[in-house]
Amino acid sequence: MTENRVEKAVSYFENGLSCAQAIFTTYGPVFGISESCAVRISCGLGGGVAHLAQTCGAVTGASLVLGLKCEENTELQQAKTDTYNLVQNLAARFEKVNGSLNCRQLTGCDLNDPNDMDRFKNGIKQSRCYSYVRLTAEMLEELLELRNRSE
Repeated sequence: MTENRVEKAVSYFENGLSCAQAIFTTYGPVFGISESCAVRISCGLGGGVAHLAQTCGAVTGASLVLGLKCEENTELQQAKTDTYNLVQNLAARFEKVNGSLNCRQLTGCDLNDPNDMDRFKNGIKQSRCYSYVRLTAEMLEELLELRNRSE
């Protein structure tokens, strides 16, 4: 099951969803959000939030998922604290492995620049971003302890 979700996230990314959408669309249904709704909710987060080169979209998509996990059986203030702790854990681990959380630094591209977008689509996406999506999904599996939870 774990490997299926990780591969599903990578497949969504390969097939045109943004990094944020690939993560959230994979894990949203685990928490009762339809795939079509998950795609729409996470639409503005790809490319470091709408190509503004902020935090990696895979990490922001995962942040939405972690919020869903913490909301399950907890009062609001505790859910917020728990979510912040998990997001900080994920972000620190991601940054330690990749050297940054910033999309522009991770890709070396300004996704608002047509030339950079061409470079991104024709190599950088495959050489870098697939691994960011995969790593984020693997980290989510650990943080959410989803291994025994059905889809």
